[in-house]
Order: sequence, then C-alpha cells, then structure tokens
Amino acid sequence: MADLQTRYLERLAELYPTIAAASTEVINLEAILNLPKGTEHFLTDIHGEAEAFSHVLKNGSGAVRRKVNDVFGNTLCREDKRSLATLIYYPREKMAQILEHTANKEDWYKITLYRLIEVSKRSGSKYTRSKVRKALPPEFAYVIEELMTEKADIRDKESYYNAIIATIIRVGRAEEFIRALCELIQRLVVDHLHILGDIYDRGPGPHLIMDKLMQYHSLDIQWGNHDVLWMGAAAGQRGCIANVIRICARYGNLDILEDGYGINLLPLATFALETYGDDPCSCFALKGSHPCSPGEKELNLRMHKAISIIQFKVEGQLIKEYPEFGLERRLLLHRINYENGTIVLDGRCLPMKDMHFPTVDHADPYRLSPEEETIMERLEKAFLNCEKLQQHMRFLLAKGSLYKVYNQNLLYHGCVPLCEDGSLKETSVYGKCYKGRGLYDVLESYIRRGFMAEDETERKRGRDIMWYIWLGENSPLFGKDKMATFERYFLEDEESHKEKKNPYYRMLENEKTVDMILGEFGLGGEESHIINGHVPVKSKNGENPVKCGGKVLVIDGGFSRAYQKETGIAGYTLIYNSYGLILAAHEPFESRAAAIEQESDIYSEDIIVKRTASRKLVGDTDTGQQLKEKIADLEQLLKAYRDGRIAERFGRR
Repeated sequence: MADLQTRYLERLAELYPTIAAASTEVINLEAILNLPKGTEHFLTDIHGEAEAFSHVLKNGSGAVRRKVNDVFGNTLCREDKRSLATLIYYPREKMAQILEHTANKEDWYKITLYRLIEVSKRSGSKYTRSKVRKALPPEFAYVIEELMTEKADIRDKESYYNAIIATIIRVGRAEEFIRALCELIQRLVVDHLHILGDIYDRGPGPHLIMDKLMQYHSLDIQWGNHDVLWMGAAAGQRGCIANVIRICARYGNLDILEDGYGINLLPLATFALETYGDDPCSCFALKGSHPCSPGEKELNLRMHKAISIIQFKVEGQLIKEYPEFGLERRLLLHRINYENGTIVLDGRCLPMKDMHFPTVDHADPYRLSPEEETIMERLEKAFLNCEKLQQHMRFLLAKGSLYKVYNQNLLYHGCVPLCEDGSLKETSVYGKCYKGRGLYDVLESYIRRGFMAEDETERKRGRDIMWYIWLGENSPLFGKDKMATFERYFLEDEESHKEKKNPYYRMLENEKTVDMILGEFGLGGEESHIINGHVPVKSKNGENPVKCGGKVLVIDGGFSRAYQKETGIAGYTLIYNSYGLILAAHEPFESRAAAIEQESDIYSEDIIVKRTASRKLVGDTDTGQQLKEKIADLEQLLKAYRDGRIAERFGRR
C-alpha cells in the first residue's frame, strides 16, 4: 500500500513538480471551494418540441430574467427589462427588429452594450476568471474580458470603457459584439444542464434537439423510455424499429426519419399502398392537427396501419422468444375471432373496430409475410447504417444513464418499481433477480452491451432488453401493467385502454417509502430529493408537482403539445442555484416569431421549493468534494517534498 501511494504521488509530482506549483494549486482550489455553487437547470419530457426547448434553454427557465432584475432593479422599467431579456434570447432577430425603428443607432448600441456588460459581469461573478475566460467567444475574448474585469489601477475607468465601446461601434462590430455578449450570458447563467429523459417522439424536432445538446457546454442525460426505444432501433432491434416508425406515423412526423435522419421509407409506403389501398384505415388517424394534402394523409394512414400490424407480429415473436419477460398476455393476434370480428381479453369478448388483416395468417398470426420480412430487413439496415442517428445514440450513451446521483439529488425518468406494500419489487433479468438500484444497474449494463458487447449473444440480449424497457411491466422506465397500443387502435371499450400504474406513483406522498428509495441510492437527510419525470402533472386538476413535503419533485408538466390539453400548462422545469430550488411553470410556447415580436416568454411563475439558510458554495457540492480530495492529495505531495521522500523537479513541467 505504501509503494502504491508513493507511485501515485510520483505521478502527481509530474503535474506539480515543485513545492511552489503544488502550493499554488492548493490555494487556487481552496478559493474555488468558497465560490457560490453554479446554477443547475433540470428539463424533462421534451418530446421533440425543439422550438419550446430552445427557448427554455435560452432563458434558463427564468434565470436570465432574474439576472436582469438583479442588475437593474428599479432603474429600468418593466418594458425595457423585458426587451433586454428578449434581446439576450434572440440577439440577431430582436436587434434587427429594434434597429429598423431606431433613429439614432449609435446611442442604442452604447446603451445596449453597457447594459449587456453589466449583466455579463453579474452572470460571471460566481465563477473563476479562468472558467469565464474559457466561455468567452474567441473573436472578442480579450475585449470582453477587459470590459468585464475591474481595473482598480486606472483612474478614469469610465473614460477607458467608453473608449473601448466607441471603437467597437466605429469599426462596425457593434452588432456582432452584442450577439457575442448575449450568447455569453446564456452560457454563464446555467452551469450544468440535466435532461431527465424523453427527448424523442411526438414532437417534430428530436434530431434538432440532439444537435443542440451535442453543442452544450455541460450536461448529463437520464434516459427515458422513448429514448431507449430509439436507442434500441439504432441498435437494429426490430420491435423498437417498428414502434419508432409507428409513433412517427401516428403524430404525423415521418419526415423526422426521412428528412432528419435520411431513412428511406419508400419500401414501406409502396407496400402500404398495395396492401391497404382500399382500406379506409379509420382506426389509424393522426394525433393532433397536421397541414398536409389529402393524398399525404391517405398515405400516412396506410403506412401507419402497415407498420402497426408488423409491430404486433414482431413483438409477438419476441414475447415467445423470451417467456421470462412475462408478457404472454400481450400476445393478442391469435385471440381474434376472424369469423365474428371479436377478441377475448381478460375473459371478456369484445367487438373489434377493424377486421381487415390481409397479411395475417390465421394459423400462424405472428409470422411476417415475405413482403413484411423484406421491409424489416431493409429498415434494420437503414437504422444501423444511418450515420447521424448512430452519432446521436453514441452521444446518449456517453452522456446518459438510467439514473444519476448529483449534489444530493436522485435523478431518474420513470419510477423505482414497488410492490403493493411499498417494498422494492424484484424483477428477473435473464434468469437473475434484481430490485431497486441493482435493477437499474443491470438494465443499464445490458443497454450498453447492446451497442458494445463483442459476444453476439450478449449483444442481442442488450438489444432486446431495450424493447422490454420500453413496455415491460417491471421496467423502471415504463411502470404500468401493460402498453395498451392494440386496444386503443382496435377496441371501443375504454376499460380495455386503461394502463394500471405501478404502486410507486401512489406512494410519492409516503415519507417512509421516499426515504427508503433515497436510502437505496445512498442518499438521505434534508438536502436529498428525488427529481422525477415521465408522468405529466395535471395542474388544471389541482395536481401539485411538489410531493412528500418537497422531497419529491415531478417536473414533467407537458412540454409536448399533445399533453397540454390534459395538463393545462406547458411543463415544469427546475432551477437549483446557490440560494435553493426554484420550480418554474411554463405557459404554452406559441412560436419563435411571437417570442421575438411580442416579447412573450413561456416562463410564467416561480414556485420556491426550498430556500437555503446560507448560500450554497462549491465546497458543498459533489465537485467540491472532488476538489477537497485533490487538495488532500496535494497536501500529501507537499509533505513528501518536505520530508525528502520525493525530490522537486525544477525546470520540468
């Protein structure tokens, strides 16, 4: 052990070769520990709503507006502060709109630059100068640093700053400089972003969201069931592929696949027209309103039905292959009475709304027809060979996980499966039983194997477990007794549509249960919280996102337009800054144009969940703990230098 410690200190000495270097680093790290903690921003269940997501990212769920208020207080009127905030969100578009109606542009540039510099100073005040410097746009880094940094040795500071700003305007760089400052403020107001799942499905722009996330400075992602579905599709899992295409068809978003990812759906379209050309496909109407021609609508209906039937067949094959998944009761095609148009479900004989199944072999209903098999083979290759999709999935793997413990908060998308009595529910995964954190860990390991495993058996198991995670009763990302897709399409009976939730959702107000879950993940005490997505909070029915006295925060309130009629709002997001936890409720996002022209902001109100007794510092965070450990190591190195066990290395670094 002593030799191991010595070898470690020798490696550390390569980075800090002298007493002076090691001492300086200790001083620097101690200083960082006493800075205010950075602001964390929590978003969940974005569901492809790229414009609304982009706006919330720009405004930091009200963090930008709060910063503007902090800086200017009562010295600016409400309209000027709102206009300045909108300029920070959309500098290019808002500036063009303002300048079109401004007689003296030079005065506007001066006033705006001064205001933005003040907001930049306040936004960067909780960071080290080194960290701010790394965030500066390279083109203007030196000048912005000069303007943001106090120059105590300059007698006439105002004259000094005026000269810089006058030069910026004179050389014609004011507009570019304003854009750079606005983007810097957006970058500084949020230190770290948490995405609690479901980037994909329903909305039209998940690929655009992924592009934006890949450029973000600091984030982590907790996968949602819709994300894992797309991951499974990208890994070539047929059940996942069929579900992805069906959901895109259902919400009128097939162009995500065709235009966003370049996946060829022509073979499916041709097959759908040939097979269901005379079928009204009335059970497969689009969700929501979509501006499309009658011909496009007819094609979408037929493609929707074609891929749905393929999905039920492919899933039937998977259910038979994996009896341990416990999904036998979801084998439905063989329960249909094709003569009298009924199906027997849970002991009840129910009438079917649609009985046109030209590709279903009554003797072997789960076998794909030769044409369907060819389509699936081509789709499988298309998903596996789509470079952009694979790039997005690699990013999800690199930045994502099924859960995360971060600064005393437990983050996950769905639920921790529980029994009726509130105890952790045991689930079998490929012959071994797991529960609680162990279940999360093994499922995550199999997801990664689905992409990375060299052994083909393990790789296949990883691919197929992603399909199970999407719809399995004991999946922590689903948490219902069934996914009633078939029933919603084919049966009028609303009782059959019901999906019973796991007891977890009824027990979120039970403090004993919540404390047990936190303890399972190594957390506890007043500073610990569960931050949860997945199930929309129906605010219009009086449902509260803050549960169990503030220990649980359910922050999905309906980013997706498809949910907003149910929820009454457009989602909750969460801010955790050095003063505490702030829940932000959002109004529906009209459009980017309305946000710019009308200066409308979907951020509507703050709910203070918890205010800290004293301001949180970096030293109180996980990063602070890592820095303290590094300080302890450096102090051991200093002791080794002074004891003569390790020699200083002058002239080497």
